[in-house]
Order: sequence, then structure tokens, then C-alpha cells
Amino acid sequence: MSKRFPVRLNTRDGTVDMSHGSGGRAMAQLIEEIFVRHFDNDLLRQANDQAMFEVAAGRMVMSVDAHVISPLFFPGGDIGSLSVHGTINDVAMSGARPLYLSAAFVLEEGFPLADLDRIAASMAKAAAAAGVPIVTGDTKVVERGKGDGVFITTTGVGVVPRGIEISGDLARPDDAILVNGSIGDHGVAIMSRRENLEFETTIESDSAALHGLVAAMVEAVPGIHCLRDPTRGGLATTLNELAQQSGVGMQLREADIPIKPAVAAACELLGLDPLYVANEGKLICICPQADAQRLLGVMQAHPLGQEAVIIGAVVEDRQGFVQMETGFGGSRVVDWLAGEQLPRIC
Repeated sequence: MSKRFPVRLNTRDGTVDMSHGSGGRAMAQLIEEIFVRHFDNDLLRQANDQAMFEVAAGRMVMSVDAHVISPLFFPGGDIGSLSVHGTINDVAMSGARPLYLSAAFVLEEGFPLADLDRIAASMAKAAAAAGVPIVTGDTKVVERGKGDGVFITTTGVGVVPRGIEISGDLARPDDAILVNGSIGDHGVAIMSRRENLEFETTIESDSAALHGLVAAMVEAVPGIHCLRDPTRGGLATTLNELAQQSGVGMQLREADIPIKPAVAAACELLGLDPLYVANEGKLICICPQADAQRLLGVMQAHPLGQEAVIIGAVVEDRQGFVQMETGFGGSRVVDWLAGEQLPRIC
């Protein structure tokens, strides 16, 4: 029992109330008994409004991501682990080594403290496993009915090694296009839980921190041109983004794009195209054709890249079209996602 807080938070039956966002004793207790308890590290323990840290020489990378997913808990993860993985991956897609995270919480009055504690524990576990600590943060509370439980915004910083130039505008004709595994797992896991659908096998989110895989890839092939994680909008939308940034076209082979049978069946049932379904543990890599087989071997040797495949090539096309050779031998344009196929997915 703390001298500052003679009565501990009731994390079994208690709920968030407006005093937890007031800046006073109740807020300090919430931060200490939930967030500091789970995220504890030397920088966070300084209790400043910022974290000061040493960094290695090189170019700094920073990314921020807000997480508003519904439901908060889903097969294979929850909003906590997702908020850690998502920002780590955004930093890593530049070829950077992620160093630190911050986390800002918008909590709704009445949100169960037990759920908040579970989310914080999940974030702490994900951050520890990734070796990327949460070193500063912020907490706000909004009135009941105005926050949908909890929203989390995470910011990440990292350092890009010298000599690495990875950007969405560097794809070149004849480059190879690779993915590290099956697509659509995350979006279908969310939708199946949201719609209370049951399948013969549980479809789990692929949510994972990809920086270890990226580090192995960059070490083996420093000349990688593009990396991108196909989250909202899925594989199709992400490839269209890269094609437009680089002023090139893409030619895909439908037969080579990995989709789990259960995911394909669920998409057919739900009327979804798996090419547009969100992923949280997948990356797209574009590299020179001469490096593709070596890079593929490196990816397949990593636990998060065992199902990696080459799915197509970059082609000359100033219009920036993404096209796909279908399983029937024809061809179709794989356009941008129109509208929102799956809202509140991350």
C-alpha cells in the first residue's frame, strides 16, 4: 500500500471516471498503478513530461499512429499489442531500428479498469518482446458515450543505418515484389469477432512487430528499394500507393499471392476481396530482381517470413496501374480501394 494512495485502485470491478483525467490525485494513481506498473523503465520512472535519451549517429525516423479498433479484443491480439506493433512497423518500414515509443490514451468515463489493466499488460508484453520500451505518454478522460472505451495513439522513433535508402518513390521497372506471408488474416479476424461468425478453424490476427525481420533483410540486401506494411486498404491499395509514388506499374500473379483457405472462405461469405483486407504483421518489399532470390531466402529463414513469396514485378507504366494475371489466364486491373471495406480495423 502506497503512502500517496492509501486505497488501491479496484482493477477488478472499478471503472474510469472523470477524476482520472483531472490532473489530480486520482489521475496520478491511475497512471502509477496501471501504466507505470506495466511499462516501468528508467526513462518512464523519471516522471517528466518528456523522455530524454541518447541516440546513435544516423538519420532519425518518427511515426505516429492512432488506434480506434472495434472490438478492442480479438483473436490473436487486442488494441494494446496492436498499438505497439503498428507503430514499430511504421518506423521499421524505412529500414530503421525502432528505439522508443510514447503512448497517449483517451479513456471513456465508465470504461472498466480491468480491461484497461489488461490492455496495458498486453502493451507492456508486446513492447518488451520487441525490445522497444514505452518511455512517455499522456492520459485524457472524456464523458460517457464520447470515447467508445479507449483510443490509443502511439509514437515511435528510430534510427536508419547509414547507406540505407528505402522509400515509396524508389520502385523501378523490373524490380521484384515480395510479401512475407498470407494476406487478410487481421481484417477477417476482426470481422469474424464483430459479426460473431464461427469457422472450422479460428482465424487469428497476424499482428506482429516486424523490425527483426526487416533488420535481417536490410543486412542481407542493403539495396532494398521499398518497404511498406499493407494495413488499411490491404495489399491492393498499398501497391497502388507505391506505384503512384514511384511512377511505375505493377504486374501481379494471382496464383502466387498467399491466402489461407479459411480467410478466402470467410471473405467469400462476407463479400470481401482479400486483396483489400487489412494486415498487421505483413510487409511488401520491392527490390532489384538480381537480389530477389537471396532476399527471399533470408525472409523464409525468419519466423515472420517463413511463407514469403515473390508475387510479381514492377513494370514500366507512367499511368501507375496495378494489374494481375488471374488464375484463369486473363488479366484485370487491381484498383484503389473505393470507400471503406472494413471500418475501425486498426
